[in-house]
Amino acid sequence: MQTPSSSRKVRDPKPSAERITQLAARVLSGDIVLPEFQRPFVWKRHQIIELLDSIYRNYPIGSLLLWESTSSLTSKRSIAGLAIADRSPTYPWNYLLDGQQRLSSVCGVLYWTPDKKSSVWNVVFDLKKKAFFHVDTLDDLPLHQIPMRRLPDPSAYWSALATLTDQTLKDSAKLLFDRFTDYLVPLVTLGDMSLHDVAPIFERINSTGTRLTIFDLMRAATWSTDFDLGKSVEGLRAALEPKRFAGLDDKVYLRALSASTGGSFNVESIDELRKKDSATLVAAVTSTEAAAKLACDFFTTQVGTPRYEALPYANQFAVLCEIFRLVPNPSAAQLSDIRHWFWRTTLSGYFGGWNTGQMTNDSDTIRAWASGGSTALDIGAVTSNSRLWRTKTFRANSATAKMLALMLAAVGPKDLITGQTIDIDKSLAWSNDKEFHHFFPQAFLKTSKKGNPHLVSNIVLLTSASNVAIRDRAPSAYLQEIIDRDGREALVSRLETNLVSEDALEAALADDYDGFLTARSATLQARALELCGEEPATPEDGAADPDEVQDSDEDLLL
Repeated sequence: MQTPSSSRKVRDPKPSAERITQLAARVLSGDIVLPEFQRPFVWKRHQIIELLDSIYRNYPIGSLLLWESTSSLTSKRSIAGLAIADRSPTYPWNYLLDGQQRLSSVCGVLYWTPDKKSSVWNVVFDLKKKAFFHVDTLDDLPLHQIPMRRLPDPSAYWSALATLTDQTLKDSAKLLFDRFTDYLVPLVTLGDMSLHDVAPIFERINSTGTRLTIFDLMRAATWSTDFDLGKSVEGLRAALEPKRFAGLDDKVYLRALSASTGGSFNVESIDELRKKDSATLVAAVTSTEAAAKLACDFFTTQVGTPRYEALPYANQFAVLCEIFRLVPNPSAAQLSDIRHWFWRTTLSGYFGGWNTGQMTNDSDTIRAWASGGSTALDIGAVTSNSRLWRTKTFRANSATAKMLALMLAAVGPKDLITGQTIDIDKSLAWSNDKEFHHFFPQAFLKTSKKGNPHLVSNIVLLTSASNVAIRDRAPSAYLQEIIDRDGREALVSRLETNLVSEDALEAALADDYDGFLTARSATLQARALELCGEEPATPEDGAADPDEVQDSDEDLLL
């Protein structure tokens, strides 16, 4: 990390005003550059349109913030898909700290070279409606619809409108041209201070309405010529891409990196990363990458989680990285501890309400276990019971649903009608839930008014063809048909691979939905507790609700 220079005199911020088209030209010429610690372009189409409309109506769009510095930092080589020209290294650099989304939008819309007709930069102004909108064509447009890319060239702009006869439309075209060529933007330029001094300023600005995430802030706060958090995480993703865990959220990697530096998984510990030197941060990335690969292998081979979408909780990955960072070659007993940890935290919904205190305790627990000071990886007590499986709704983002899917995957489910093996890899991608179907058909339960069909314990894995064959039939009908054709033994064998017991089968043959749910839930709970390394719990006692607390996980800061 750079440190502030005690001998450098820091100038006061210098306010000015500049035409927005001139600012865009300065960006493309390389006079204004985007430091690498800036976030990517994230604006949506409607935000681009709203910005253009504000300029047209002469509304204020907020100030821009530049940092004028003699320090040569790694900068982006393009903006809005447009190449940025090289500048002489002897000139001071004007780094854009605030206003990237706005300047990117203006540059993209005004200087876009037509390529993909669906480009976000393919914007026109309708002289009749006095409105901006995106178009999805590269063909010639009606005369009253002006592509915004014509504005930077006055000659081409007016030449294209030469045959326009309606004076009202001419006036509207002149107003559009004048507003974009004359629009002034407040510009504040910081003097030549150190990155250490600039980082806190960058963190606090939020004039665009697009809130910086903690990852954006930490990338800025930890950035130096020797370390770039953004590029480091990109490298981690690239390393994990073949293992299909690259899609994890940036927050997960931040937690793992924080723990790798000797900290915890919580926000306060992540904030301490700004105090680490570049060598420490680089070493943390290296150790995290090695541990992350081991974590991927564990998930794939030990619990049957072949991709990140199948993880019940993303934060399980961050914790497992720390476990494998400290114990890269676990013994058989330690592997058993880790497996139990995974299933225990899933069944109990532990990570759904993971708070700061738990994060600190967990990092301490892991280190004690790894050093031999503790005989158990005691994280996530199991308090669930079989009632969980017949009260929770099956949802793609539900930890309980994902646990069911993983338990079925471990057994190797077979289709009830055909006996063919189900494609587990496809099912666990969770891009859709077409492999998961109701054992008691939804339409049958609706007609008979027997209860909610979408409960977890009513879900099995079927091929789409078999699901169509079952349709709305009563279980007593379609199950008896299988028995008559293939024999009861064959059906029982297939049901076992879907964790459906003979008691549950008997209830289904009697179209007893409540009885089926009770029997199936008991089987699922027994299997879950076995995976957790626990003894069966007393039925109906102390039901946990991991999904209710899980839903709050997305509301946490991290």
